[in-house]
Amino acid sequence: MLRVLGVDPGLTRCGVGVVEVTPDRRARLVHVTVVRTPADMALELRLLHIAEGIAEQIDEHRPDAVAVERVFAQANVRTVMGTAQASGLALHAAAARGLPVGLHTPSEVKAAITGYGNADKRQVQAMVARVLGLAEAPKPADAADALALAVCHAWRLGSPDAVSTGPQTLTPAQRAWRDAQAGAAGRSASSPLVRSGGPRTSPVRPRLGA
Repeated sequence: MLRVLGVDPGLTRCGVGVVEVTPDRRARLVHVTVVRTPADMALELRLLHIAEGIAEQIDEHRPDAVAVERVFAQANVRTVMGTAQASGLALHAAAARGLPVGLHTPSEVKAAITGYGNADKRQVQAMVARVLGLAEAPKPADAADALALAVCHAWRLGSPDAVSTGPQTLTPAQRAWRDAQAGAAGRSASSPLVRSGGPRTSPVRPRLGA
């Protein structure tokens, strides 16, 4: 089983979600929260609060890998700057702990979770709830996006399309999980009874942080 922490970066709301995924792609919610900072707080203090929040989640939940949304240029320079700054904090926190990081674009995450790269936020929230077996969709959207990032990274791990910030070096846990995933895929392909559809998991209510 692989544990991945996903970060949906942002200055006002930074989503952080942790999931565990089995080699046969079944996913389970571990924890999800949103680190918030007020717009009237000094920038350096906002960044400090976000950095501490991300570090706290990593240290508490001890993921095997971290997934962060890849930042693209936008018309709103202030928004993209804040997102990039929060993204850098997540990358730093992971690197400081020797954790591998995967970067995924919003369209990659949407395609992995919903099968449609242009899905809207409500569709992503609904599919995250379905994949994780939750009774209701995680809210706000930042929480669902962080969980979607984590699931996407676990599902794509080992794929030649996966993007990493550094050398493609897997941890022992990741290598074992990748090999198990390949074995599970091989068994499914050779079985005459292949179940279609998303993973079935027991309902788990999300713990949404403040």
